[in-house]
Amino acid sequence: MYIIKTPKVIRKLFPNYLWNKSRKKPYVYFTFDDGPIPKVTPWVLDTLKSYDMHGTFFCVGDNVRKHSKIYNRLIAEGHSVGNHSYSHKSGWGSDVEKYLDDVELCSSFVQSDLYRPPYGRLKPLQAEAIRDQYQIVMWDVLSGDFDQNITAEQCYQNVIQNLKPGSIIVFHDNIKSFVTLKEVLPRVIEYCQSRGLSSKGIRYNRVKKELEIA
Repeated sequence: MYIIKTPKVIRKLFPNYLWNKSRKKPYVYFTFDDGPIPKVTPWVLDTLKSYDMHGTFFCVGDNVRKHSKIYNRLIAEGHSVGNHSYSHKSGWGSDVEKYLDDVELCSSFVQSDLYRPPYGRLKPLQAEAIRDQYQIVMWDVLSGDFDQNITAEQCYQNVIQNLKPGSIIVFHDNIKSFVTLKEVLPRVIEYCQSRGLSSKGIRYNRVKKELEIA
């Protein structure tokens, strides 16, 4: 069970997390979790490039270690990156220190001030420690591309019925999601463009303590 559109009450409970950006600017924010991996991430990069769009890739450190050329490509093409832990641990089921060590190990491969917890799950002590170094980036629209019990059309509707200017939308550049993502991402991009919306990467200036648009 998962929630497609993050309720306002949850966003208010965790005001230090980033859930969405300004509703007054003509941008949405495509984010991609779990890569980089061969075949899937290059396809995402090719697709974004063909529409002149940019995204934010929350990278698993072990995948960056294994596929550094793909990681270097997404950096070279102007996309933003974020830390998604080294081994994709769930915060809820992990010892605090071991979890933080996993995040720190990822930072050796992913240079970013952004962090997204795998599954969106963090214990309070984990979150408190991570916030000293990172802006924690969540989302307000979860596509459900990972859910093999829904169709590509349902995934597409999940996104277009809930996105607004400023929405942070979660997709996944992993094998499990690829069949659905191939159908959905181009359609979502075309839907956004037809409404005058572009996708930009998210950047965070930790010194100035402010979010910037890539």
